[in-house]
Amino acid sequence: MGAYILRRLLLMIPTLVGIMGISFLVVQFAPGGPVEQVIAQIQGTDSGDRLSGGSDFTQAGSAEDSRYRGAQGLDPDLIAKLEKQFGFDKPPLTRFLDMMWNYIRFDFGESFFRNASVIDLILEKMPVSISLGLWILLVSYIVSIPLGIRKAVKDGSAFDVWTSGIIIVGYAVPSFLFGILLIVMFAGGSFFDWFPLRGLVSDNWAELNWWQKIVDYFWHLTLPLIALSLSAFATTTLLTKNSFIDEIKKQYVVTARAKGLPERRVLYGHVFRNAMLIVIASFPASFISAFFTGSLLIENIFSLDGLGRLGYLAIVNRDYPIVFGTLYIFSLLGLFVGLISDLIYTWIDPRIDFEKREV
Repeated sequence: MGAYILRRLLLMIPTLVGIMGISFLVVQFAPGGPVEQVIAQIQGTDSGDRLSGGSDFTQAGSAEDSRYRGAQGLDPDLIAKLEKQFGFDKPPLTRFLDMMWNYIRFDFGESFFRNASVIDLILEKMPVSISLGLWILLVSYIVSIPLGIRKAVKDGSAFDVWTSGIIIVGYAVPSFLFGILLIVMFAGGSFFDWFPLRGLVSDNWAELNWWQKIVDYFWHLTLPLIALSLSAFATTTLLTKNSFIDEIKKQYVVTARAKGLPERRVLYGHVFRNAMLIVIASFPASFISAFFTGSLLIENIFSLDGLGRLGYLAIVNRDYPIVFGTLYIFSLLGLFVGLISDLIYTWIDPRIDFEKREV
């Protein structure tokens, strides 16, 4: 196992470099970079639509600034200062190598437009994303595993059919659309005004006592959590059901039943450990998915100031230190989570030995 772990750790290096390299290359061709955005503000042509990439800007008229839209009439020295400020005075390869060297030392630099370090911004926004990720995972596992077991036992029954219908509909509807529906229905839209529309806590949260803070926290969390739980709930339920069905059909279950063991002991004493192998081993990956990727649109819809919203605004504003810093951290965590998932497999089922696999 030690050799397998070492191989996986070594493979992380080219994988991480590849992810960052491809992303860095794509950014080089993306219009509307930070220099163009500052030029737009100076010229007064910034329409506020940062996703447009400066398409309303006129082409530059001089050779010195011809690669920036909207730079005509500006002093070339000013353009040079802006390039130096944002690090664009160096060749792309040099900038990439410098960035990777800094990231290896976990030096993510300063945000272009927020006047704060990237790591401080990530730590500031992380509690919101942790709240969403933890509660989504907890709710989905608490509900999905018992439901999946019940569906496996009642496979083909009316209970299995109608619950499968609900699960499929819930999985098919995107979480952000369901979030909008919840806002319209219960957050002051066209029907009821039962839940707050934005934020994770109220403005007077510091003035509340401890139990009021708990109530206020879950009051704000209810709608985002319901919207985000749908896909995770459906996936875990069906995964649990299919795993149990596969195990129930095996010979050792037939033998256990033939010996007269109670059905509950057969299910939870013999089937459960083998059937839950894939579900439990996927826990780290499910947490990372809910933590970092699942909340992007929901955070924007419900105005939750978390990592998803931070990354979205960084992309819109071309704040490259935040974009690449968060990408590096999330990619690194994702690679480590993949390794942890494999180790959990071997811990749950010692028969699995990745050491003997060919690389």
